[in-house]
Amino acid sequence: QVQLVESGGGLVQPGGSLRLSCAASGNIFGAYAMGWYRQAPGKQRELVASIRSGGKTTYEDSVKGRFTISRDNAKNTVYLQMNSLKPEDTAVYYCNAERLLLGKLYAYWGQGTQVTVSS
Repeated sequence: QVQLVESGGGLVQPGGSLRLSCAASGNIFGAYAMGWYRQAPGKQRELVASIRSGGKTTYEDSVKGRFTISRDNAKNTVYLQMNSLKPEDTAVYYCNAERLLLGKLYAYWGQGTQVTVSS
């Protein structure tokens, strides 16, 4: 079992920056692929960025060059550094942990943190 707690959301002006953190409890954090998703009002939840246990990262096209995902396995924490924020980045951001073990997918979600980009 993995519990995820996000923090770092808030209100920021266009062009500003925020860093989201996701602290995980439970064991074997390093074995999980971690991801940040977001969901804007009236839209489906979408994957923003992910980082595998080995460190490989992927990004949704609209955030490439602006967002950076990283992880600190010693602290059981994954981060999302968001720069050059735009109003369209406004959404609830969710942390996700996934692991495929013996053919079964284990997936866990945080409660979400609101990010609002507005002047």
